[in-house]
Amino acid sequence: MERNFSIYLDLVRFTAACLVYIYHSNQRWLIKDVLPLSDYGHAAVIVFFVLSGYVISYITSTRENKWTVYAASRLARVFSVVVPTLLLCVVLDSIGRQISMVGYGGYPFDRFVLRWLGSLLMLNEVWFISITSFSNVPYWSITFELWYYVLFGLLMFLPRRLGMVVAAILLLALGPKIALLAPIWMAGVVLHRWQRLAHISLASGWWLAVGTTALIAALFGMGVFDRIHHASKAWMGAEFNEQLTFAKFFLGDYLLGALVLLQFAGVRRVAPSLSAFFKVIERPVRWLAAYTFSLYLLHQPLFLFWGTVLGGDPSTIRPWLMTTAGVAITVVLVGYFTENQRGRLKAWIQHSLERGQPLVGRDGLEVR
Repeated sequence: MERNFSIYLDLVRFTAACLVYIYHSNQRWLIKDVLPLSDYGHAAVIVFFVLSGYVISYITSTRENKWTVYAASRLARVFSVVVPTLLLCVVLDSIGRQISMVGYGGYPFDRFVLRWLGSLLMLNEVWFISITSFSNVPYWSITFELWYYVLFGLLMFLPRRLGMVVAAILLLALGPKIALLAPIWMAGVVLHRWQRLAHISLASGWWLAVGTTALIAALFGMGVFDRIHHASKAWMGAEFNEQLTFAKFFLGDYLLGALVLLQFAGVRRVAPSLSAFFKVIERPVRWLAAYTFSLYLLHQPLFLFWGTVLGGDPSTIRPWLMTTAGVAITVVLVGYFTENQRGRLKAWIQHSLERGQPLVGRDGLEVR
């Protein structure tokens, strides 16, 4: 991947995680005033999906072109953080709820086996089931993303027709919510593989980079995405719309996903001409991006915990700032240990897979 564009994607990844944090921590018991940029949490997840599809498509065309390497990398990436998160969430919720229930009133803390196993197996949002992972509401998106990894892997590493059939059966088994947002993740794959987008002129790149950014901001400012959701809700019916939980915004998400695809295409083209700028920000951006996954998965239980422990007058911004500092420090500490174990976990999973039965690739040869 072109270096400058890679730095840009890391910057987007960290910024999106911060927007999700601001969205979820925008709670009146923690801060009385509405936080700036607090309306873009769901939109940031859509950006994550497009970005993820692009990166996964890229790495399977370069270094993860064997199914064992791909599977080991994806599983290690996810579960090196997921397992500690699931354990830590229960501990933090237990302690926080003993101190005060003010911040925990809307979050479940029961059916421990169901919630923990459902989260571990990534079954939280299958069909019309919705299993909240205790206080960790944003956990839903990683369950979607894990299944997109699996579906893409099936299409990549099984014989073409068999892969399509197996992927279709799996998608049917997973249900409409995961299926509805799958095209947004695949938009990232399209961005990587559509050669015409990779060879646009520099002028077109600037038009796309600047124009789509301005258009996205304008659409949010005019409330277009909200109107799309309200129209789709009226069309589908309020009850069915609610059953879609986090996928209920899918029509607006398609529009946003398409614009993000074009924005990325534009920046990818112009990024080399901004190499001086990206060189300056590379080091801090790379460092911050290394903790993005931990920040995303841990921020909700952490801000509830630290907000409860630290307390303070919500009419000032001080409690929110102190809570945010506590979240940041904890994310760095936890992320340091979990991320450092990812390489070992990947090596162990890959070794285990390669000792098993080979998989037949599209060319009829064994793929190990």
